[in-house]
Amino acid sequence: MHEYSIVQSLLNSCEDNVKQNNASKVTKVVVKIGVLSGVEPDLLDVAFNTFKENTICHDAVFILNIQKVIINCKNCNSTSTLEKHEYSCPTCQSIEVEIIDGEDMYLMQLELE
Repeated sequence: MHEYSIVQSLLNSCEDNVKQNNASKVTKVVVKIGVLSGVEPDLLDVAFNTFKENTICHDAVFILNIQKVIINCKNCNSTSTLEKHEYSCPTCQSIEVEIIDGEDMYLMQLELE
C-alpha cells in the first residue's frame, strides 16, 4: 500500500509549512485526489488518521475531495466531466480526447494555528 508513503510525505509537508509560518499545529488538511491517480481514498484516510498521532497534525481534520476525470475533445473542442470510465467525448463521441484533470493528487489547503 503506497498510501502509507504518501501520508508520510504529506505529514512532512505539513511540518515544513508549520515551521515556515511559525505556527504551532495543523487543524485542517484538504487533499484533492483524481480518480485516475492510483491512490485509494479510503486507504489514504485510514493511513492519515493512523499516522497523524504524535505529529503536528494530531488534531487535524482530514478532508478528501475526489476529482472526476475532465477531458478536452480535440475534435469539437468541448470540455466535459466524465461520469463513467469511457474515454470518448460525450458531445461528438470522438476518442481524440486529452485528459486535463483527474490524474493527480494535490495538497489543496492547510489550516494552521
